[in-house]
Amino acid sequence: MEISLAGRTAVITGGSKGIGLAIATRFAASGADVAIIARGRGALDEAVKTIGANGQGRVAAIAGDVGVAADIKRAYDEAMGALGKIDIVVNNAGTSRTGAFEDITDEIWRDDFDQKLFAAIRLTRLVWPQMKERRWGRVINTLNIGAKAPRARSAPTSITRAAGLALTKVLAGEGAPHNVLVNALLVGFIEADQHVQAAAKAGIDLKDYVSARTKEIPLGRIGRAEEFANIACFLASDAGSYITGTAINVDGGRSPVV
Repeated sequence: MEISLAGRTAVITGGSKGIGLAIATRFAASGADVAIIARGRGALDEAVKTIGANGQGRVAAIAGDVGVAADIKRAYDEAMGALGKIDIVVNNAGTSRTGAFEDITDEIWRDDFDQKLFAAIRLTRLVWPQMKERRWGRVINTLNIGAKAPRARSAPTSITRAAGLALTKVLAGEGAPHNVLVNALLVGFIEADQHVQAAAKAGIDLKDYVSARTKEIPLGRIGRAEEFANIACFLASDAGSYITGTAINVDGGRSPVV
């Protein structure tokens, strides 16, 4: 199936690396103008080259911390200045942060909610009125499978992501009368920079780290960021025009629940 996003504009948070970069690259290759938001200017500049290599439209790179409300507003204004409108929002920012419940401080809880839940709330709230006015919009929230089936020692991420699941359903109900579709994609084990960092932090060779994790995956392999981006592109397009309020596991079968 050939999917076209021609004439559409998209904003992707956490768009300079990993899943966010793959989504931005796929959207651009399908004809969309894209704006990516991330904290590091160097990574953003490299991402623009990657996206532009096969992209057909404009690419804007915006430096900002989505955990800071003022940065979200500034990034939104810059995206509007660069693209003129926003049709698609992908709330993708935030890395996995886990630990024993009794070790998680108030500061860690606040930071995780700001980076994940409130970032999605604030950016979507800014874009929402124009989507309703044009009677066309797409919001995709990147969560993880812990949102549906949290494990021990998976806080705070599983809890903030579960809140993101509820946000997805609420927004889907409110957006549906205006043809604004809202869905969530749940990460299992997808290639990403955070796994490289996790292996290094644990003092484990990356191949051994990946091998141990893939034992939990029925498909027997780690997922590729491009595979995640493909379903995001489908949901963002007119091909996915009757799908809203869903939370789709993109995990090779790893989640114990559907």
